[in-house]
Amino acid sequence: MKEKTHPPYQEVLFVDSGTGKKFVCGSTIQSDEREVFEGKEYPVCRLSISSASHPFFTGDSKLVDSEGRVDKFQKRYLKKKQEEVGKAAAVAAAVAEPAKKKTTRKKAT
Repeated sequence: MKEKTHPPYQEVLFVDSGTGKKFVCGSTIQSDEREVFEGKEYPVCRLSISSASHPFFTGDSKLVDSEGRVDKFQKRYLKKKQEEVGKAAAVAAAVAEPAKKKTTRKKAT
């Protein structure tokens, strides 16, 4: 292996911002921030989510929306289809209107 091409592998303190849980793991992450954990100083890497706060690992089932994706698609498709039917009806009415005018213009003799 070439010298000075890879960052040093070291133990890093990872801190979950959501829960405050801390754990040490080996990594090549470089950080200027340092913190003492269990009597030893480590470089710190802050995480927005980890196994301590992720719903899959905690068992919390959080619903993002109350409707399923299929229901949303069907509602959107139905709405679009209704708009198309409305446009077709408007076009049919516009076409039928001149035909009505032609029949009403005839003079009775």
